[in-house]
Amino acid sequence: MAITLAELAHALDAQLWGDGALRITGAAEPAQAGAAAGGSAVIAMAMAPQYAAALAPGAAALIADGMDPEALGLSGAVIVARPRLAMAGLTRALDPGPELAPGIHPTAVIDPSAEIGEGAAIGPFVVIGPRVRIGARARIAAHVTIGADSVLGEDALIHAGARIAHGVTAGARLILQPGAVIGGDGFSFVTPEVSGIEEIRHTLGHRGDVREQHWVRIHSLGGVRLGDDVEVGANATIDRGTIRATSVGSGTKIDNLVQIGHNVQIGRDCLLCGLVGVAGSVRIGDRVVLAGQCGVSDNIFIGDDVIAGGASKIFTNVPAGRVILGSPAVKMETQVEINKAIRRLPRLAAQFAELQKTVARLVQKD
Repeated sequence: MAITLAELAHALDAQLWGDGALRITGAAEPAQAGAAAGGSAVIAMAMAPQYAAALAPGAAALIADGMDPEALGLSGAVIVARPRLAMAGLTRALDPGPELAPGIHPTAVIDPSAEIGEGAAIGPFVVIGPRVRIGARARIAAHVTIGADSVLGEDALIHAGARIAHGVTAGARLILQPGAVIGGDGFSFVTPEVSGIEEIRHTLGHRGDVREQHWVRIHSLGGVRLGDDVEVGANATIDRGTIRATSVGSGTKIDNLVQIGHNVQIGRDCLLCGLVGVAGSVRIGDRVVLAGQCGVSDNIFIGDDVIAGGASKIFTNVPAGRVILGSPAVKMETQVEINKAIRRLPRLAAQFAELQKTVARLVQKD
């Protein structure tokens, strides 16, 4: 895929400098991007001064406001105000996406009652169940399965091996990475008598008579609802609800290996990073960020605009706007002070031991 430097500047709403006719065929770090040759170039990502030293004379580059393309010896440049946002536009312009032939592959198995939108591409060995509705221009790669009565909006991109169970509804521009599973049953079980788990929830650790207990499945009758522009990473899972649907708001992005439990309600424009686990019936507000390896206990509420640092373990409700860290998670500034105190413990323990010796000597003298 190629784009001219002028077209790229226009797409990024950025300033063009130099040879706008250069054909950009890809992107690279400064040291890997050579000089433009034959009217084509790989554009160098040099959006901070410390990266510019590695630029080859005559290269084309994406640079930040305040950098001088002429002094850098460039043949052409796109000058941007917000470099990371420009990265999003550049990669979008150069990304061809998975190579899927238009139309329906002959090995696909599609129920006669399913509705396939205009311009959709259905890859090899895809299985689409009864009454499924696929929006226009959807692209569905090999070995995807879509269960009965599920609905995908227009321009969906479903990568190879993703699994969409029955009764899943998704808005426009859904992206599922390979191996994502949407709509598996929730992990929900009960015992005929009060279980040990229920007992220690009330006693905070004390056990009475320990006895046999056998688990009875609570079936999952709800589905999953995903808003517009939702993305789900590789091998992430979203369980269906028990009665009501598990839901994910528009614009929310879910990383690889994230687990979303049954009945969870997630708001708009959230970020859930790798290895996050959210237990059942949690409610998460809008624009919440859960960094990698965060864990969220069941049946709690996390308010709008909360940011949780990596590996935080959230056991209680979190008010809107709070920044938290630690296990159990507390305000980030509190956790920083806790960490400082923990680092001082060996020295304090040694000082305390010396004080014990001093006191013991004084007692012996008396």
